[in-house]
Amino acid sequence: MAACAFSCSSAAAVKSAVFVRGTESLSVGGKGGRVSIPSTSLSCSFKALSARQHGHCLEGLVKHTVQGEGSCRRKSMAVVRASASETSEGACARSYKITLLPGDGIGPEIMKVAKEVLKMVGQQEGMELAFEEALVGGAAIDEYGNPLPDSSLALCRNSDAVLLAAIGGYKWDNNTAHLRPERGLLGLRAGLGAFANLRPATVLPQLVDASTLKREVVEGVDIMVVRELTGGIYFGQPKGFGVNEAGERTGFNTMIYSVQEIDRIARVAFEMARKRRGRLCSVDKSNVLETSQLWRERVTEIGKEYPDVELSHMYVDNAAMQLIRAPKQFDTIVTGNIFGDILSDEASMLTGSIGMLPSASVGESGPGLFEPVHGSAPDIAGQDKANPLAQVLSAAMMLRYGLNEPAAAQRIEATVFNVLDKGYRTGDIMSAGKTLVGCAQMGDILLHSLSQSTESHAASLTA
Repeated sequence: MAACAFSCSSAAAVKSAVFVRGTESLSVGGKGGRVSIPSTSLSCSFKALSARQHGHCLEGLVKHTVQGEGSCRRKSMAVVRASASETSEGACARSYKITLLPGDGIGPEIMKVAKEVLKMVGQQEGMELAFEEALVGGAAIDEYGNPLPDSSLALCRNSDAVLLAAIGGYKWDNNTAHLRPERGLLGLRAGLGAFANLRPATVLPQLVDASTLKREVVEGVDIMVVRELTGGIYFGQPKGFGVNEAGERTGFNTMIYSVQEIDRIARVAFEMARKRRGRLCSVDKSNVLETSQLWRERVTEIGKEYPDVELSHMYVDNAAMQLIRAPKQFDTIVTGNIFGDILSDEASMLTGSIGMLPSASVGESGPGLFEPVHGSAPDIAGQDKANPLAQVLSAAMMLRYGLNEPAAAQRIEATVFNVLDKGYRTGDIMSAGKTLVGCAQMGDILLHSLSQSTESHAASLTA
């Protein structure tokens, strides 16, 4: 926690300051003395890379932008963290309240693995992690008749970070719209003010052959999709059902975006592209939709504030094709809610398995929401077949960007890569010559690898 860390007099605490890519990191927001983002635009650069390439999986900068008169002034604040050994010697304690939302389907199985990993890494890094669980989605419908009970939302808002597993299932497919599990997720994002969804799609060296596309097409793919999360057709009014002049039943929705909504997500995307490879592709359908015409106009205008970022525009149908034909042309993609929903799922499959990818949903203040990209997979729920690695990597993303604990995050990420290097695979990423394991066994292997890393660290200190 930044305020606590800066007040510590321990010289060792200053010595152990963590910088990301040579730039200071800043918390997404929340309570407990951490920095919360004021009423402007948040930018998070999450670049998922191989540990063998760059030493860690997720790398970047979280900083806030302050909009001036026609300009964007950027600030950053260093976050100093004490190591576990320094904490035991009297440095400020680091305690965090984390709300866990296991949800539906395979959610409870993969959340159990992530929780155990978090507990172990918390002990290793000298953190006090307090976990509370709440119901959301189908489980909440069954218990309370509401996909997002007020008590669940209140608990999330009062947390330092929220870790979600998965929502939905066949059981609730025929429910009326307001009683669908997905409504709980939409309400949660809106209730936390999370307007930016950040979804990396990176092909890991260990899994390059797991992709359904040719190696030469996907090897080296590293894409970040920035999706606007709280506007567009999912939230536009009016919507509903009616009857047309011919007496036929109709359904209608409204796609609407304001200048403010477009501008703030555009700045997030430009900041991210600036910290990645300097290229941003804005995806729309401006040849047909007025909302997309405004989108393109505003993104182009905001782009003038970022002369160092190369901006391009692409129609959504072409973008869907290009992601399969030549995905390495993309660096950072920014798009609206419904287009981002579709394209980010498509991009994730370039990696070989949607079961490997974390994501974050963040806003201008309050806790971030961290979750795996995949769904609830009700067809394999309760069968010990689920891949927990995306959930575990989502926990690492939460530590790095939600709680300012990059060392703990890197410890988890390195463990995941170590386990993959040893050839352990769940069914979704299985290939010839590898060792097939279930969800629970993968969790045990992760914990064993984590414990070995602690022993190795202790040995190096006494050597």
